[in-house]
Amino acid sequence: MIADFLAPVPESVLEGFEDCHPQQLYSHLHIHREIEGLPDLKKIRLAIIGVMEDRGALANKGCDIGADSIRKYLYNLYIGRWEMPLGDLGNIYKGETLEDSLFALKEVISELLRMNIIPIVIGGSQDLTFAMYRAYDVLEQTVNLTAVDSRFDLGQQGEQLHAQNYLSHIVLKKPYNLYHYTNIGYQTYFVNQEELDLMERMFFDVVRLGNLRHSIEECEPYLRNADLVSIDLGVVRQHDAPATAYPSPNGLTGEEACAVARYAGLSDKVSSFGIFEYNPHLDFGHQTAHLAAQMIWYFLEGFSHRKQDYPFSPKKEHIKFTVLIAEGDHEITFYKSPKSDRWWVEVPINTKQSNRHTLVPCSHNDYLAALKGEIPMRWWRAYQKGM
Repeated sequence: MIADFLAPVPESVLEGFEDCHPQQLYSHLHIHREIEGLPDLKKIRLAIIGVMEDRGALANKGCDIGADSIRKYLYNLYIGRWEMPLGDLGNIYKGETLEDSLFALKEVISELLRMNIIPIVIGGSQDLTFAMYRAYDVLEQTVNLTAVDSRFDLGQQGEQLHAQNYLSHIVLKKPYNLYHYTNIGYQTYFVNQEELDLMERMFFDVVRLGNLRHSIEECEPYLRNADLVSIDLGVVRQHDAPATAYPSPNGLTGEEACAVARYAGLSDKVSSFGIFEYNPHLDFGHQTAHLAAQMIWYFLEGFSHRKQDYPFSPKKEHIKFTVLIAEGDHEITFYKSPKSDRWWVEVPINTKQSNRHTLVPCSHNDYLAALKGEIPMRWWRAYQKGM
């Protein structure tokens, strides 16, 4: 059924790759072509999908053709020691209405999720995140969304869906499947205080750009806990990614954006990934297309190093650390994976039915803070949310 929604990769993109090096990414892709048709999905573990849609982009018209520009640079990159089968399923047709395009994207991703295939969505504006989120409805599970963005994109209540208010539609529209939201890289002068207060009341995690720049690896636990990761290229500073509608002189560097993408790929939980708001009309020298392609490469590289840590392996296989705080009146338990050296902290979740615990991803710095008698902020937010 999903073949009805997908246009093949244009021949203009594929031209010139016939004689490429066997280690270049193009040589390892199962590509949706005009004659051969859609590749066998049973042979694919990760699938690139372009979206030809910009009607929700407001001031970023032209981002609907971004996917093919990114492909030209992505195909040129050399693979690592990867063994996962990769596919490029082409582009979602632009529907008669924006709602038609969103429905098509939701249906395609739903089918891929059912088949345990990870979609990598490129092109279009960030309101497409709403369709990616709704695709999880078929799995009947809650969703953790992590947005890498300089803004929260809440907008005003009652507005039609667009790229600057998609989050409010996710939060307010049934079925209410959003369990947790995290923003990585927001810039305070782009966010009003009411939005910050709302994030606090809902116990969502928001990571300010300035704090992120001190230690980029501190964002890894947030990405480890995500199902869906959505990146607005406007989070990258204008010097490194000029081809967006709202460029800023401040933001993540290109190297930091690639590190974030790699952490997302490393996460055993992340099951869909998207990069949005790239506009080739603004991309002098194709600099931003280069960066987006390299971010996808780093996501794939991260995926190739997944370790299947908790919850895929039991707690008893991890190293347990117990820290006494408040002069020994309370204790916090940490677990460290011998496979990856990643950390988790145990948080009590009190319900009417039982008193149970869950493991929340954290960092080594959280463990060091507990040793000093400080309650890690990740522990505290998870505890408040679960009370």
